[in-house]
Amino acid sequence: MSPHRLTRYAIVRYAIVGAALMAIPALAQGPAPTPANPWFMAAPFPEASEEVLAATANNKLYVFAGLAPGWKPKSLVFDYDPASNQWGKKKPMKLASHHVAFASLNNKIYAFGGFVLPQSGPAAWSPVSNAWEYDPATDEWKELAPMPTPRGAATAAAVGGKLYVTGGANSLQGVSENGIHPTRPHNVMGTVEEYDPATNSWRTRRSLLLPRNHHVTAAAGGKLYVIGGRVGSAFISGTSNNVDLVEMYDPAADLWTARARMPTARSAMGWGVYKDQYIITAGGEGQDQRYLAAFKSVEAFDTTVNRWLVLPSMTRQRHGLAAGVIGDRFYAVSGDAQSAGSGLEHSAVNVNEALQLDLLIK
Repeated sequence: MSPHRLTRYAIVRYAIVGAALMAIPALAQGPAPTPANPWFMAAPFPEASEEVLAATANNKLYVFAGLAPGWKPKSLVFDYDPASNQWGKKKPMKLASHHVAFASLNNKIYAFGGFVLPQSGPAAWSPVSNAWEYDPATDEWKELAPMPTPRGAATAAAVGGKLYVTGGANSLQGVSENGIHPTRPHNVMGTVEEYDPATNSWRTRRSLLLPRNHHVTAAAGGKLYVIGGRVGSAFISGTSNNVDLVEMYDPAADLWTARARMPTARSAMGWGVYKDQYIITAGGEGQDQRYLAAFKSVEAFDTTVNRWLVLPSMTRQRHGLAAGVIGDRFYAVSGDAQSAGSGLEHSAVNVNEALQLDLLIK
């Protein structure tokens, strides 16, 4: 080889090796997952926050919302690309709100309801009926026809080209109040409303068997599933209880039926759907006279056989976390390491843990 060709070869080889070495920190965050240790740490979330929410689109995880002390909405929008293990910051949400119901359909993300700060008076959770379509490709929001019923702490999922918003909480009918508050009675809802993106219209469907909020709503195998959550109040402290009841909805029959109870009653979980069959639930919170707890439990509901699997727990307990499944991995992002009312104002964590599902679920 001539000296000039040798020099060019060395330069090219150095560039390739250098580029590969630069990529290693972005792609590898510790040891590769194994059946004995299927969790690994991915790139940390840039702005640790409680009450973050997630949806997936275009093989990316989108994280929204967040809540600051004083119940001030953060309106965060970030995307996470597993291929590069990097986060990108997007434009903030159009409406500063929290406890919004997010769901994906055809690589668009839909946002329904939530709570805002009252226009005047002391802080509270004021329910809204706003509906939005977010286009990840353009980073733009489009306002849609509002929900018939204002509410927050509802959840949503898409089945058969329609989006369903289930449960939630709002003010008691006929009661004038400055938003809902832990010290005031308010309404926990079983309301189910269906949104049709093709016509930008809503219709009311059969209510849940059990009114609830801070629950999971997920779609698998053409059916809708509502899992866990809390009853009695939208607030974990004092007057609410977590439930383990699972309901399945058949859109064609407009009918709900009970399914196998989840192993751990909890609310404010993160979740995702794997292979259109398994609903993964992670984290959450609970309180009683003995403790204020954030969970690290991870459980998977096999919708085809009506059975729960207990998976390895997260390394960090959390509630109000964002989560989703991309490929064979379940991501659990940020959230609060304590339950509400612990007295710790800054207990949000920035961890982004990933669970290698194909090592556990065959």
